[in-house]
Amino acid sequence: MQTELTGKEKELIEVCCLCRLDEKVPERHQWTGRPARSRLNLFKAFVAKAVYNLPETDDYEMLNRNATLRRLCGWESASDVPSAATFSRAFAEFAESQLPQRIHAAMLKEHCAGRFVGHISRDSTAVKAREKAVVAAKTEENKSSPKKPGRPRKGEERLPEPTQMEKQIHRSLEENLKELSKVCNFGCKRDSQGKTMFWKGYKFHVDGIDGDIPASAILTSASVHDSQPSIPLAQMSAERLRNLYDLMDAAYDAKEIRGFSEKLDHVPVIDHNPRGGVKLEMDPAKELRFNERSSIERIFSHLENHGLRNVRVKGWAKVFAHLMFGVLVVAANQLFQMLL
Repeated sequence: MQTELTGKEKELIEVCCLCRLDEKVPERHQWTGRPARSRLNLFKAFVAKAVYNLPETDDYEMLNRNATLRRLCGWESASDVPSAATFSRAFAEFAESQLPQRIHAAMLKEHCAGRFVGHISRDSTAVKAREKAVVAAKTEENKSSPKKPGRPRKGEERLPEPTQMEKQIHRSLEENLKELSKVCNFGCKRDSQGKTMFWKGYKFHVDGIDGDIPASAILTSASVHDSQPSIPLAQMSAERLRNLYDLMDAAYDAKEIRGFSEKLDHVPVIDHNPRGGVKLEMDPAKELRFNERSSIERIFSHLENHGLRNVRVKGWAKVFAHLMFGVLVVAANQLFQMLL
Protein backbone atom coordinates (compact mmCIF):
# COMPACT_ATOMS: atom_id res chain seq x y z
CA MET A 1 0.00 0.00 0.00
CA GLN A 2 1.53 3.32 -1.08
CA THR A 3 1.64 6.07 1.54
CA GLU A 4 1.94 9.82 1.01
CA LEU A 5 5.45 11.27 1.23
CA THR A 6 6.31 13.24 4.35
CA GLY A 7 7.73 16.77 4.26
CA LYS A 8 11.28 15.54 4.91
CA GLU A 9 11.05 12.91 2.18
CA LYS A 10 9.87 15.54 -0.30
CA GLU A 11 12.75 17.75 0.81
CA LEU A 12 15.23 14.94 0.14
CA ILE A 13 13.84 14.47 -3.38
CA GLU A 14 14.07 18.22 -4.09
CA VAL A 15 17.71 18.37 -2.95
CA CYS A 16 18.77 15.32 -4.96
CA CYS A 17 17.04 16.59 -8.11
CA LEU A 18 18.31 20.16 -7.87
CA CYS A 19 21.88 18.99 -7.19
CA ARG A 20 21.69 16.52 -10.12
CA LEU A 21 23.32 13.82 -8.02
CA ASP A 22 22.78 11.18 -10.72
CA GLU A 23 25.21 13.14 -12.93
CA LYS A 24 27.62 14.49 -10.31
CA VAL A 25 28.40 11.49 -8.06
CA PRO A 26 30.90 9.12 -9.74
CA GLU A 27 30.61 5.42 -9.11
CA ARG A 28 33.57 3.45 -7.83
CA HIS A 29 34.73 0.64 -10.13
CA GLN A 30 37.05 -2.19 -9.14
CA TRP A 31 38.03 -5.29 -11.07
CA THR A 32 38.84 -7.63 -8.19
CA GLY A 33 37.19 -8.48 -4.91
CA ARG A 34 33.69 -7.73 -3.77
CA PRO A 35 31.77 -5.18 -5.91
CA ALA A 36 31.84 -1.70 -4.38
CA ARG A 37 28.67 -0.28 -2.89
CA SER A 38 26.89 2.39 -4.92
CA ARG A 39 28.45 5.77 -4.07
CA LEU A 40 25.34 7.51 -5.35
CA ASN A 41 23.14 5.70 -2.83
CA LEU A 42 25.61 6.43 -0.04
CA PHE A 43 25.79 10.11 -1.01
CA LYS A 44 21.99 10.31 -0.94
CA ALA A 45 22.06 8.78 2.54
CA PHE A 46 24.44 11.49 3.76
CA VAL A 47 22.13 14.12 2.25
CA ALA A 48 19.25 12.44 4.14
CA LYS A 49 21.31 12.64 7.31
CA ALA A 50 21.58 16.42 6.84
CA VAL A 51 17.90 16.73 5.95
CA TYR A 52 16.82 14.87 9.09
CA ASN A 53 19.61 16.48 11.18
CA LEU A 54 20.79 13.12 12.47
CA PRO A 55 23.70 13.50 14.92
CA GLU A 56 25.18 10.00 14.82
CA THR A 57 26.13 7.57 12.05
CA ASP A 58 24.31 4.81 13.96
CA ASP A 59 21.08 6.70 13.28
CA TYR A 60 21.21 5.28 9.77
CA GLU A 61 19.36 2.33 11.28
CA MET A 62 16.23 4.36 10.57
CA LEU A 63 16.78 3.24 6.94
CA ASN A 64 15.88 -0.25 8.13
CA ARG A 65 12.68 1.04 9.72
CA ASN A 66 11.58 3.56 7.07
CA ALA A 67 11.06 1.69 3.80
CA THR A 68 10.18 4.84 1.84
CA LEU A 69 13.34 6.67 2.90
CA ARG A 70 15.42 3.57 2.20
CA ARG A 71 14.04 3.30 -1.35
CA LEU A 72 14.62 7.03 -1.95
CA CYS A 73 18.27 6.42 -1.13
CA GLY A 74 18.36 3.49 -3.58
CA TRP A 75 18.04 0.34 -1.45
CA GLU A 76 15.05 -1.92 -1.94
CA SER A 77 15.33 -4.06 1.19
CA ALA A 78 16.85 -3.61 4.64
CA SER A 79 19.48 -6.25 3.87
CA ASP A 80 20.81 -4.02 1.07
CA VAL A 81 21.73 -1.19 3.44
CA PRO A 82 25.54 -1.16 3.94
CA SER A 83 27.21 -1.43 7.31
CA ALA A 84 28.38 1.52 9.38
CA ALA A 85 31.96 0.78 8.32
CA THR A 86 31.01 1.15 4.65
CA PHE A 87 29.32 4.48 5.40
CA SER A 88 32.46 5.62 7.20
CA ARG A 89 34.77 4.67 4.31
CA ALA A 90 32.51 6.34 1.76
CA PHE A 91 32.35 9.53 3.84
CA ALA A 92 36.14 9.61 4.01
CA GLU A 93 36.25 9.35 0.19
CA PHE A 94 33.74 12.19 -0.22
CA ALA A 95 35.67 14.34 2.26
CA GLU A 96 39.06 13.74 0.64
CA SER A 97 37.75 14.50 -2.87
CA GLN A 98 35.68 17.48 -1.58
CA LEU A 99 32.72 16.15 -3.56
CA PRO A 100 30.03 18.05 -1.57
CA GLN A 101 31.93 21.32 -2.16
CA ARG A 102 32.19 20.65 -5.90
CA ILE A 103 28.50 19.75 -6.24
CA HIS A 104 27.52 22.91 -4.35
CA ALA A 105 29.71 25.05 -6.63
CA ALA A 106 28.21 23.44 -9.75
CA MET A 107 24.66 24.00 -8.51
CA LEU A 108 25.32 27.70 -7.80
CA LYS A 109 26.92 28.25 -11.20
CA GLU A 110 24.00 26.54 -12.94
CA HIS A 111 21.26 28.53 -11.24
CA CYS A 112 22.92 31.88 -10.39
CA ALA A 113 25.69 32.53 -12.92
CA GLY A 114 23.39 34.06 -15.54
CA ARG A 115 21.76 36.65 -13.31
CA PHE A 116 22.74 39.55 -11.09
CA VAL A 117 22.51 39.08 -7.32
CA GLY A 118 21.79 42.13 -5.22
CA HIS A 119 23.72 41.51 -2.03
CA ILE A 120 26.36 39.18 -0.62
CA SER A 121 26.35 39.02 3.17
CA ARG A 122 29.55 37.72 4.77
CA ASP A 123 30.03 36.38 8.28
CA SER A 124 31.32 33.40 10.27
CA THR A 125 30.09 31.10 13.01
CA ALA A 126 31.71 28.84 15.57
CA VAL A 127 31.97 25.09 14.92
CA LYS A 128 32.64 23.06 18.05
CA ALA A 129 34.67 19.92 17.43
CA ARG A 130 35.23 16.73 19.43
CA GLU A 131 38.95 16.41 18.89
CA LYS A 132 42.18 17.44 20.50
CA ALA A 133 43.18 21.03 19.88
CA VAL A 134 46.55 21.79 18.30
CA VAL A 135 48.48 24.14 20.55
CA ALA A 136 51.44 25.98 19.05
CA ALA A 137 54.56 24.96 20.96
CA LYS A 138 57.93 26.68 21.08
CA THR A 139 60.31 24.50 19.12
CA GLU A 140 64.09 24.70 18.97
CA GLU A 141 63.75 26.13 15.45
CA ASN A 142 61.52 28.94 16.69
CA LYS A 143 63.85 29.69 19.62
CA SER A 144 66.90 29.98 17.36
CA SER A 145 65.13 32.02 14.65
CA PRO A 146 66.45 35.54 14.14
CA LYS A 147 64.69 38.35 15.94
CA LYS A 148 62.82 41.09 14.18
CA PRO A 149 65.02 43.95 13.01
CA GLY A 150 65.14 46.98 15.27
CA ARG A 151 64.88 50.62 14.37
CA PRO A 152 66.42 51.57 11.00
CA ARG A 153 69.65 53.54 10.95
CA LYS A 154 69.57 57.23 10.20
CA GLY A 155 68.90 57.71 6.51
CA GLU A 156 68.04 54.03 5.98
CA GLU A 157 64.75 53.28 4.25
CA ARG A 158 63.08 50.04 5.19
CA LEU A 159 59.83 48.94 3.56
CA PRO A 160 57.34 47.28 5.92
CA GLU A 161 56.52 43.63 5.40
CA PRO A 162 53.23 43.18 3.49
CA THR A 163 50.32 41.97 5.58
CA GLN A 164 48.48 38.71 4.93
CA MET A 165 45.59 40.52 3.20
CA GLU A 166 47.98 42.55 1.05
CA LYS A 167 49.50 39.30 -0.16
CA GLN A 168 46.06 37.78 -0.81
CA ILE A 169 45.15 40.51 -3.31
CA HIS A 170 47.88 39.34 -5.71
CA ARG A 171 47.45 35.59 -5.24
CA SER A 172 45.01 33.11 -6.76
CA LEU A 173 42.15 31.53 -4.83
CA GLU A 174 44.00 28.20 -4.54
CA GLU A 175 47.11 29.90 -3.13
CA ASN A 176 45.05 31.90 -0.62
CA LEU A 177 43.18 28.81 0.57
CA LYS A 178 46.45 26.96 1.19
CA GLU A 179 47.70 29.76 3.46
CA LEU A 180 44.68 29.63 5.79
CA SER A 181 45.11 27.62 9.00
CA LYS A 182 42.99 24.46 9.09
CA VAL A 183 43.88 22.80 12.40
CA CYS A 184 41.55 22.43 15.35
CA ASN A 185 42.35 25.02 18.01
CA PHE A 186 40.74 27.52 20.37
CA GLY A 187 38.87 30.61 19.25
CA CYS A 188 36.81 33.47 20.61
CA LYS A 189 34.10 35.56 18.99
CA ARG A 190 31.71 38.27 20.12
CA ASP A 191 28.08 37.28 19.55
CA SER A 192 25.17 39.48 18.55
CA GLN A 193 24.54 40.37 22.21
CA GLY A 194 28.09 41.65 22.63
CA LYS A 195 29.20 38.71 24.79
CA THR A 196 32.52 36.99 24.08
CA MET A 197 32.24 33.24 23.58
CA PHE A 198 35.09 30.71 23.58
CA TRP A 199 35.15 27.31 21.91
CA LYS A 200 37.41 24.55 20.65
CA GLY A 201 37.18 23.57 17.01
CA TYR A 202 36.83 25.51 13.79
CA LYS A 203 35.24 28.61 12.26
CA PHE A 204 32.82 28.42 9.31
CA HIS A 205 32.96 31.44 6.98
CA VAL A 206 30.00 31.83 4.62
CA ASP A 207 28.91 34.16 1.82
CA GLY A 208 25.11 34.32 1.60
CA ILE A 209 23.06 35.91 -1.18
CA ASP A 210 19.51 37.23 -1.39
CA GLY A 211 16.98 34.51 -0.76
CA ASP A 212 19.00 33.11 2.17
CA ILE A 213 21.15 31.00 -0.15
CA PRO A 214 24.71 30.07 0.96
CA ALA A 215 26.90 30.80 -2.06
CA SER A 216 30.43 30.06 -0.79
CA ALA A 217 31.94 28.60 2.35
CA ILE A 218 35.41 28.16 3.87
CA LEU A 219 36.36 26.27 7.03
CA THR A 220 39.36 27.51 9.02
CA SER A 221 40.83 27.13 12.48
CA ALA A 222 38.82 28.73 15.25
CA SER A 223 41.61 31.23 15.91
CA VAL A 224 41.54 32.72 12.39
CA HIS A 225 40.17 36.27 12.36
CA ASP A 226 37.07 36.89 10.25
CA SER A 227 38.93 39.26 7.93
CA GLN A 228 41.55 36.69 6.81
CA PRO A 229 39.23 34.50 4.64
CA SER A 230 37.28 37.53 3.32
CA ILE A 231 39.28 37.99 0.10
CA PRO A 232 39.34 34.22 -0.69
CA LEU A 233 35.58 34.13 -0.10
CA ALA A 234 35.13 37.06 -2.48
CA GLN A 235 37.25 35.27 -5.10
CA MET A 236 35.22 32.09 -4.70
CA SER A 237 31.87 33.88 -4.96
CA ALA A 238 33.03 35.89 -8.00
CA GLU A 239 33.65 32.61 -9.87
CA ARG A 240 30.06 31.49 -9.23
CA LEU A 241 27.88 34.60 -9.58
CA ARG A 242 27.79 38.37 -10.06
CA ASN A 243 26.61 40.66 -7.29
CA LEU A 244 26.35 44.40 -6.67
CA TYR A 245 26.86 44.93 -2.93
CA ASP A 246 29.12 43.31 -0.31
CA LEU A 247 27.67 43.55 3.21
CA MET A 248 30.01 42.97 6.18
CA ASP A 249 30.18 43.88 9.85
CA ALA A 250 32.92 45.84 11.61
CA ALA A 251 35.27 42.83 11.79
CA TYR A 252 35.85 43.24 8.03
CA ASP A 253 36.60 46.97 8.15
CA ALA A 254 39.97 47.01 6.34
CA LYS A 255 41.18 48.99 3.36
CA GLU A 256 42.35 45.81 1.61
CA ILE A 257 38.87 44.27 1.80
CA ARG A 258 37.21 47.47 0.63
CA GLY A 259 39.70 47.83 -2.20
CA PHE A 260 39.26 44.22 -3.38
CA SER A 261 35.46 44.62 -3.31
CA GLU A 262 35.73 47.72 -5.49
CA LYS A 263 38.17 45.89 -7.78
CA LEU A 264 35.37 43.38 -8.44
CA ASP A 265 33.05 46.31 -9.33
CA HIS A 266 31.08 45.82 -6.12
CA VAL A 267 29.93 48.42 -3.63
CA PRO A 268 31.35 47.57 -0.16
CA VAL A 269 28.93 48.30 2.67
CA ILE A 270 30.98 47.65 5.82
CA ASP A 271 30.18 48.76 9.34
CA HIS A 272 32.84 51.12 10.67
CA ASN A 273 35.24 49.78 13.30
CA PRO A 274 36.24 52.69 15.57
CA ARG A 275 39.22 50.76 17.04
CA GLY A 276 39.07 52.84 20.19
CA GLY A 277 38.14 56.06 18.39
CA VAL A 278 34.88 57.64 17.28
CA LYS A 279 32.48 55.41 15.40
CA LEU A 280 31.34 56.77 12.04
CA GLU A 281 27.70 56.25 11.15
CA MET A 282 26.60 55.05 7.71
CA ASP A 283 24.66 57.31 5.43
CA PRO A 284 20.92 56.42 5.25
CA ALA A 285 21.14 54.71 1.85
CA LYS A 286 23.94 52.35 2.90
CA GLU A 287 22.29 51.73 6.25
CA LEU A 288 19.17 50.58 4.42
CA ARG A 289 21.31 48.21 2.34
CA PHE A 290 23.11 46.97 5.45
CA ASN A 291 19.81 45.79 6.93
CA GLU A 292 19.75 43.10 4.23
CA ARG A 293 22.67 41.48 6.04
CA SER A 294 20.19 39.71 8.32
CA SER A 295 20.01 37.02 5.62
CA ILE A 296 23.35 35.54 6.76
CA GLU A 297 21.95 35.07 10.26
CA ARG A 298 18.97 33.23 8.82
CA ILE A 299 21.35 31.02 6.81
CA PHE A 300 23.21 30.05 9.97
CA SER A 301 19.86 29.35 11.62
CA HIS A 302 18.92 27.04 8.74
CA LEU A 303 22.30 25.31 8.98
CA GLU A 304 21.74 24.64 12.68
CA ASN A 305 18.75 22.53 11.61
CA HIS A 306 20.92 20.59 9.15
CA GLY A 307 24.03 19.50 11.02
CA LEU A 308 25.90 22.66 12.07
CA ARG A 309 25.66 21.80 15.77
CA ASN A 310 25.94 18.01 15.33
CA VAL A 311 29.60 17.61 14.36
CA ARG A 312 30.78 14.13 15.39
CA VAL A 313 33.59 13.57 12.87
CA LYS A 314 37.23 14.57 13.37
CA GLY A 315 39.69 16.32 11.10
CA TRP A 316 39.32 19.42 8.92
CA ALA A 317 38.37 17.57 5.73
CA LYS A 318 35.64 15.48 7.36
CA VAL A 319 34.23 18.39 9.38
CA PHE A 320 34.12 20.51 6.23
CA ALA A 321 32.36 17.74 4.29
CA HIS A 322 29.82 17.28 7.10
CA LEU A 323 29.02 21.00 7.08
CA MET A 324 28.82 21.13 3.28
CA PHE A 325 26.11 18.45 3.22
CA GLY A 326 24.07 20.87 5.32
CA VAL A 327 24.98 23.73 2.97
CA LEU A 328 23.81 21.61 0.03
CA VAL A 329 20.44 21.05 1.70
CA VAL A 330 19.92 24.70 2.65
CA ALA A 331 21.03 26.03 -0.76
CA ALA A 332 18.84 23.55 -2.66
CA ASN A 333 15.82 24.27 -0.45
CA GLN A 334 16.10 28.03 -0.90
CA LEU A 335 16.80 27.77 -4.64
CA PHE A 336 13.81 25.48 -5.05
CA GLN A 337 11.59 28.08 -3.37
CA MET A 338 12.82 30.73 -5.83
CA LEU A 339 12.21 28.47 -8.83
CA LEU A 340 8.61 27.69 -7.87
